[in-house]
Amino acid sequence: MLDEWVERWRAEIVPLRVELGFAIDGAWVDRERNQFLWLISYDGPETFAERNAAYWASPERKAMNLDPDEYLVHTDDRTVEPQL
Repeated sequence: MLDEWVERWRAEIVPLRVELGFAIDGAWVDRERNQFLWLISYDGPETFAERNAAYWASPERKAMNLDPDEYLVHTDDRTVEPQL
């Protein structure tokens, strides 16, 4: 299931996120814990929350017919500030 999620994430989510102005700053799989981790950022006129809401509301995202809950048991979203 993890590999299927990563394939769909790469093929569908990443291109749309990039098209909408987000940057994917890294992505990792921890197979021992069966976890997928990724860093995403947005540097534009809107806040991250506003742009993220626009992503989820976009017709392209809705057309994906991709529900993360079908692949992910738990999600943990964090807002962090760069220090370097």
